[in-house]
Amino acid sequence: MWYFTVRQNDLTNEQYQLLQKKAKLTEVEIFNEPYDNLCLFEVERDHYRQFVDTLDLEGLSYEVVNERPTRQQLLEGMR
Repeated sequence: MWYFTVRQNDLTNEQYQLLQKKAKLTEVEIFNEPYDNLCLFEVERDHYRQFVDTLDLEGLSYEVVNERPTRQQLLEGMR
């Protein structure tokens, strides 16, 4: 599995729905200000390229890892 992290504020509703359809699982990690909420998309290995292509075509910034990041790791990445 691959885990893609995208800032929720960077996504339109249409982009979110498009990515949600292509992902196996979608979660939203909610943080208090001054941090942004993050969307975490779980994608099967076979769909990695398609998902990256979609993110790139939509012009979205993302981070990708092959192990699900913990909430603490997500928070540390924003500091």
